Amino acid sequence: MSPKKNIKGSVQSAAAIQKKSDGFSDEERAAMKERAQELKAAARADRDKADGESDVLAKIAAMKEPDRAMAKRLHAIVKSSAPALSPKTWYGMPAYAKDGKVVCFFQSGQKFNARYATFGFSDEANLDEGRLWPTAFALKELTAAEEAKIGALVKKAAS
Repeated sequence: MSPKKNIKGSVQSAAAIQKKSDGFSDEERAAMKERAQELKAAARADRDKADGESDVLAKIAAMKEPDRAMAKRLHAIVKSSAPALSPKTWYGMPAYAKDGKVVCFFQSGQKFNARYATFGFSDEANLDEGRLWPTAFALKELTAAEEAKIGALVKKAAS
């Protein structure tokens, strides 16, 4: 057998192997595309959540006392009570959203020259109880009792 025939045989067998194994199947390629889209969506969500958090923290830092201290504490309460909620600003106020929709928010009393700050819930909050339920609370200061009540409400609202 001449070396020429041997090379030809090797090329032919390599081509035959390649035909048998063309790489990934259509199903495998589709699954990889889906996974890539999932990873991109997760990265976008993480980036949006991080951007939202930095925006909220900037709004809180710009507040005057005592609203700044309350907003900082409420931010911590919301994050620990309902970690699935994403921080974002809403009408220039710190807010927390589920699936892009605001569930609860803090409004500085100084923003609208009110005598108290407000912690409120939107209609997306899961707080429906009977025919009447509160959607906002006036805050002059936070004690352990108020913090516990707000934590429970946020947890229920996000459920």
